[in-house]
Amino acid sequence: MRLGLALGYWGRGPSPGHVRLAQEAERLGYDSVWTAESWGSDAFTPLTWIAAHTSRIRLGTAVAQMAARSPVTTAMHALTLDHLSGGRMMLGLGLSGPQVVEGWYGRPFPASPLTATREYVDVLRQVLRREAPVELAGRFHSHPYRGPDATGLGKPLKPITHPLRPDLPVLLGAEGPKNVAQTTRIADGWLPLYWSPTRPEVYGPALGDLPEGFLVAPMAQARVCDDVAEGLLPVKAMLGFYIGGMGHAARNFHADLMARMGYEAEARRIQELFLSGRREEAVLAVPDAFADEISLVGPRERIAERLESWRKGPVTDLLVLSPDPHTLRVLAELNSG
Repeated sequence: MRLGLALGYWGRGPSPGHVRLAQEAERLGYDSVWTAESWGSDAFTPLTWIAAHTSRIRLGTAVAQMAARSPVTTAMHALTLDHLSGGRMMLGLGLSGPQVVEGWYGRPFPASPLTATREYVDVLRQVLRREAPVELAGRFHSHPYRGPDATGLGKPLKPITHPLRPDLPVLLGAEGPKNVAQTTRIADGWLPLYWSPTRPEVYGPALGDLPEGFLVAPMAQARVCDDVAEGLLPVKAMLGFYIGGMGHAARNFHADLMARMGYEAEARRIQELFLSGRREEAVLAVPDAFADEISLVGPRERIAERLESWRKGPVTDLLVLSPDPHTLRVLAELNSG
């Protein structure tokens, strides 16, 4: 199992420590570093900056949001950064949810997310292979554009720039069993949300027969500390926000996943508290047990014991979310020993 460093997205402004963390992770032997986006900083620009200040560590987006860019635009970002970094790019994508897609990007959330994702990846692959001009008469993606307001002058094109690698890895963030199953068929890897080593069945039967070389790269908050309850507070804060605020009360994929993992009543309670403005109570309502099973928190010995369960499953890359160099170092030592 390889280790990756997950940096997430910016809050109010750039984090001055992200480049130093990436450099430390590279020095410690981490295989990859990952950036993200929500409705603020984008995923590609910080990754390009990190690429310029590192030399070996692979670079991934976890995740770049599909609604933010057409598939050819995303492919342009990926092939550009792959060239600039010497072939270190990995493209992680996510569909997000209706709240963000329609509220922030001003686009309709697809009626068939599976079809929209499949078409998006199809176009990406065509650009990266550069075997022929891009053409797709899809339900959600049309190249050339064939809508009722089309001029009819659109011409199929292939990229001027020759991609460095036609097989640049594409990973997908997927939560529901059908989405996970499709991911194993059309992508090179999967970016799970809230991975629990003890509950792989939650994601469906597709994990039982993964393609050779397929990446399974969950993100986990980590912290080496003496007080487990205190160490779990940042995990609970993240969960309170995602379960409570990252979606509508009637359609929140994060809350639905928590419910499938055995915490349905708790998930609905967190939503209720968060949406009524009682955010601190929503965070405290996150069960310690749930926060604990999807993270690596506690003394070194406890983390070492729990790390074994992550190694025994299908996980190929553990993406560590931690701003603490000491925690990164401990995990590197435990994973290599």
